[in-house]
Amino acid sequence: MQRYDRLREILRLDPDKDFLAIYRLTATYEFPWDFTRALELALFRTYAVPSIGGLLAETGEFTERPQKRYDDTSLLLDAVVEHGFESETARTAIRRVNQMHRAYDITNEDMRYVLCTFVVIPARWLDAYGWRPLTHHERRASANYYAELGRHMGITDIPGSFEEFEETLNSYEEAHFGWDEGGRKVADSTIALMASWYPAALTPAVRALSLSLLDEPLLSAFRYESPRPQVKRLFQGALKLRGRAIRLLPPRKTPHYARQNPEIKGYPHGYDVGELGTFPVPGSGGCPVPHPRRPAGAEAQPPA
Repeated sequence: MQRYDRLREILRLDPDKDFLAIYRLTATYEFPWDFTRALELALFRTYAVPSIGGLLAETGEFTERPQKRYDDTSLLLDAVVEHGFESETARTAIRRVNQMHRAYDITNEDMRYVLCTFVVIPARWLDAYGWRPLTHHERRASANYYAELGRHMGITDIPGSFEEFEETLNSYEEAHFGWDEGGRKVADSTIALMASWYPAALTPAVRALSLSLLDEPLLSAFRYESPRPQVKRLFQGALKLRGRAIRLLPPRKTPHYARQNPEIKGYPHGYDVGELGTFPVPGSGGCPVPHPRRPAGAEAQPPA
């Protein structure tokens, strides 16, 4: 297989009917590392909306148990990509996400904005750092994939195209980005989590790299000091060089899913999709119910 053969395969598929197949090929064969980083950045971006960042801080999940929250979020979202919407595993994962969200007073507009970040931020990341940018075909398939996910989550007024997702994201951030102490705590905790994956001596570098990836509206919302221009150029340049180097490598022969990522630390012996996440009591402020029962039909997953 040559470097662009899989892209040719993608372009032969219909982005309106085969959006899951296209998204799976793009995310797990073409750009698994990039999609992981881009989706991390997408979720990080949502903390700058005070109603989102403040709520996440109140639950304590992102500040007291950040590794578990990272693992569970990644695994629940990836279960749909790996198994497809019609599988029992995906239905269980979506049910768990909906159960957690229903415990809190989350607006449809905030939910829709989070969905927009999943569509738009990976495309922007690949435009900047990927070994190739996403094609219009892939952007359309991604928009259709997340529109379908959004419908399964009960989100309404979902954008109908990639361009509409991007327009919705831009207008929402312009109207709602702002300072919130809780959002800043969640952001700090997330950066500290990422630093914990590497030797302690690299903590300053990880923080500097993280801040170098944030645009000015995001830095301003969190009241982070802007990184020095030379540091920003260094880190962003290194990511661009990586993309050029990846272009010279042969294509992946097997898919790479989130459960295989080394950053997933909490389930060395495997996990049950039905027991991921928290089990909050509605109106309780997010206090989890211990020892949840496995939903019928939920599939146990092997360790990464």
